[in-house]
Amino acid sequence: MKRGKKYVDSITKIDRSREYPLEEAVEVLKNMPNAKFDETFEFSAKLGVDPKHADQQVRGTVLLPHGTGKEVRVLVLTRGEKEAEAKQAGADYVGSTEFIEKINGGWFEFDVAIATPDMMGEVGKLGRVLGPRGLMPNPKIGTVTFDIAKAVKDSKAGKIEYRVDKGSNIHCPVGRKSFEKNRLVENVKALMTELVRAKPSSAKGKYILSIHLSSTMSPSVKLDTQGLLNDLH
Repeated sequence: MKRGKKYVDSITKIDRSREYPLEEAVEVLKNMPNAKFDETFEFSAKLGVDPKHADQQVRGTVLLPHGTGKEVRVLVLTRGEKEAEAKQAGADYVGSTEFIEKINGGWFEFDVAIATPDMMGEVGKLGRVLGPRGLMPNPKIGTVTFDIAKAVKDSKAGKIEYRVDKGSNIHCPVGRKSFEKNRLVENVKALMTELVRAKPSSAKGKYILSIHLSSTMSPSVKLDTQGLLNDLH
């Protein structure tokens, strides 16, 4: 694969044989050549779990203290008095049948879908279109709830979902390159704390095998996993 000049230049700034402390890794990535846009910082972890087993699925949400830097568009599927609550909380789209019909017609101009439990009989039929996009409301991650105001505000404030993939990896955005270093560090630590808490009781041996941090256009930097875990205690 042919790499761009900036990417090749970036690789020379990384010692591939090292595992970097979190603060240093963030600094190295922030000093990489800038793209023409505000790059996203990406967190990737390889876990010692077998996601083929239901009891080793790792999935949940975490509210990043400084958000992701992305403007989140929230759709709330509800009716009655909860519509006013959703609008007051800052939801971008609020409704019921009309939005279900729009989604069936190919409309996906939203980043998070929240639904009240009484709507799930109708919303459940959208599983085949929302599921593959990671947009299906789910009570396990707080997007099927009667507490609409909290769900909307959390989504807007930087609540992200993490979910282990078939290769036992977790990939999550943890901020933007324009963020101050300490904010990126605190976001990563918040995510790490949640991942440690979510360790399945059936997972044996080493749980977090490796962690890498990167920005959209940069090569990744390998983190000192044990050092980071020690910092959490």
